[in-house]
Amino acid sequence: MLAGALLLIFLSPLVAQDLCKDSKDGFKVRLSIKTALGNDAYEWNESEMFLFRSTVAYAMRKQTKQDTYDITNILVCNDTQRVSFVFVVTSPDDPANMIPKAEVEKAVRLNKHRINSAFLLSDMTLEFVGIPPTLEAPITYETQPWLIVFGVVIGAVAIGIVALLMSTASKKRRAKENAAGLSEEDEGIVKENGTALSGLGGREGVFNQAFSNDDRFTQL
Repeated sequence: MLAGALLLIFLSPLVAQDLCKDSKDGFKVRLSIKTALGNDAYEWNESEMFLFRSTVAYAMRKQTKQDTYDITNILVCNDTQRVSFVFVVTSPDDPANMIPKAEVEKAVRLNKHRINSAFLLSDMTLEFVGIPPTLEAPITYETQPWLIVFGVVIGAVAIGIVALLMSTASKKRRAKENAAGLSEEDEGIVKENGTALSGLGGREGVFNQAFSNDDRFTQL
């Protein structure tokens, strides 16, 4: 009994390795930790691999809405010292069955930012070969920017036209008021023998000595 249990324990990793190597549903992963972090680079070890398997299991749970995935469903093989390896995902219901590659790819793409953040890396330094990085969704606006710019330009043009019309009307009104003021002034100027006397002292008239009561002209 004990021997059978031990046999299963030792055979399980070997079976997992065979499933991973022989499967066509595997993905190769390459990490560039030193390139990304420089002097702050951490060492890749079994704990980091455990974290990777956990993040992939998390991605599969998010994608399938099933809580049955765990690290035992993430098999890893062909790992190298330059931090590259291949992984496959097995079915929680039947560990001998591989999850289709398309489903795994979708789970990774939708959760790539979470996987990156777990290792302080980016799409350029944590590469899933064959899975292109998911681009951020384009920003959408309720009102298109060009409509806003168009509205501002049209508003500025309309304000300019209104200001020009008001300025023209104001100038015409001033011209009419000035013309009316000059005509009234001309009508009020005292005239003698049909000649305007505006240049001879304004509206007070001209002194005429013939009608003067000065005694110098009446005394003999």
